[in-house]
Amino acid sequence: MRRVPGPTDHVVVVGAGLSGLACALHLLGAGRRVTVVERDAGPGGRAGRVRLGGYEMDTGPTVLTMPHLADEAFAAVGDSLHRRVELVALHPAYRACFADGTSLDVHTGGEAMEAEVRRFAGPAQAAGYRDLRQWLERLYRAQMRRFIDTNFDSPFRLLHPDLVRLAALGGFGRLDGRIGRFLSDDRLRRVFSFQALYAGVAPARALAAYAVIAYMDTVAGVWFPRGGMHALPRAMADAAAEAGAELRWTAEVSALERSAGRVRAVRLTSGERITCDAVVLTCELPAAYGLLGRRPRRPAPTRHSPSAVVLHAGTDRTWPHLAHHTISFGTAWERTFDELTRTGELMSDPSLLITRPTAHDPALAPPGRHLHYILAPCPNTTIGPAAATWRDLGPRYRDRLIGELERRGLDGFADSVQKELLVTPLDWARQGHAAGSPFSVSHTFAQTGPFRPRNLVRGVENAVLAGCGTTPGVGVPTVLISGKLAAARVTGGPGPRPARARPPLAAAGSSSVPAPAGADDPS
Repeated sequence: MRRVPGPTDHVVVVGAGLSGLACALHLLGAGRRVTVVERDAGPGGRAGRVRLGGYEMDTGPTVLTMPHLADEAFAAVGDSLHRRVELVALHPAYRACFADGTSLDVHTGGEAMEAEVRRFAGPAQAAGYRDLRQWLERLYRAQMRRFIDTNFDSPFRLLHPDLVRLAALGGFGRLDGRIGRFLSDDRLRRVFSFQALYAGVAPARALAAYAVIAYMDTVAGVWFPRGGMHALPRAMADAAAEAGAELRWTAEVSALERSAGRVRAVRLTSGERITCDAVVLTCELPAAYGLLGRRPRRPAPTRHSPSAVVLHAGTDRTWPHLAHHTISFGTAWERTFDELTRTGELMSDPSLLITRPTAHDPALAPPGRHLHYILAPCPNTTIGPAAATWRDLGPRYRDRLIGELERRGLDGFADSVQKELLVTPLDWARQGHAAGSPFSVSHTFAQTGPFRPRNLVRGVENAVLAGCGTTPGVGVPTVLISGKLAAARVTGGPGPRPARARPPLAAAGSSSVPAPAGADDPS
């Protein structure tokens, strides 16, 4: 594996999102001096927090899977995720609601889910689920170490027996078709293939290898951090500070000083100059390339994932059929993905993710109130409406969404809203997200693995990239890995780990901590 040559004693990490904080912790554990500079007033990046009228709103991801990857970062400095954050294992992980009025609870325990599939669709589909689960487990084992949790210097690193295993498992076929080999019920097929949207590709065109995301969601378990998702980056920042990192808030980078092919210092908009031996850039790829003064040549333009409209709504009531995470599917399926990834139209029959964090942490809202997060995928600003168009389109689309929610059983939603925050592609673009998409570069074949924008940039020998735009990709687990991989480019590999007591993760079949008294139990 290539690594940064020369001295690497002091590393400046630009950005205090999940990837930057994971990188900082791994660097600290390897004995480096670390300075983290962040343009915002606190940690989080995409996993930020807005306080509005007593409501604590997570502005980024709401689903936590594979928490052991976060624990790896804490372990690098002799700390523990479980000392810092209380986790609740969600049961069900999701509730899937369909246009025909049926619903399915998605359990991560094998026996519980098999029984639920039998109830929902009969014994033949339950047997198919059992086989699908085994396939997902084998697929994950074939991919994780060799193709996800690894730094690529060349496509030739793909030439390994695990590649043969992945091919034998059908990983290079199409996702939708492979899931269809196990499940013939169209509703069940959606539950195990909608995750392709996270990768920015329709299930009918995505590689079957991306079913590894379904493994994370439906087998490995879904968790909720007490205090909301923002509790994770906040805890990571606290751990980094206690391990010796210097954290600089409201510190925006204006330039990198370079000479002889190396970054010598980071300049802030305040005029301050921070000398360094290496720099890790976790900002958006266009911003990182702009600071470096060079952009890697690629055979085709970079393609970006769909965007999203998010409505954060603080309400005076909730609805009993909502779980912590509810996926509300429309009737349309193939057409929905065509609209999002090809024609650039808003979903004519939307599928929505509705998250209710106050189901397990009522303290995120004022007493007697509830918090709902409605995510509606939409085209990015390259193929869909331009960013500026959303100034007028956003409020109209918000009303359409609320109307759709009420048609799907959330009666009186419009009148229940006490406080709200609407986020559209215009807001994502203002934050610097290319193509107005918070989901970054899509995972087409030409933008995956060794073909994804690499975390080393030719011509600047001591600069490393991290975040969802580079390897291994989009999502909370992968950006945590991205930070670890970036640190390994600096250090040459994981350093010695300080000894510490490490309580195990609770099994996916049980909560690590009890639900708060009076909490609504969606299971």
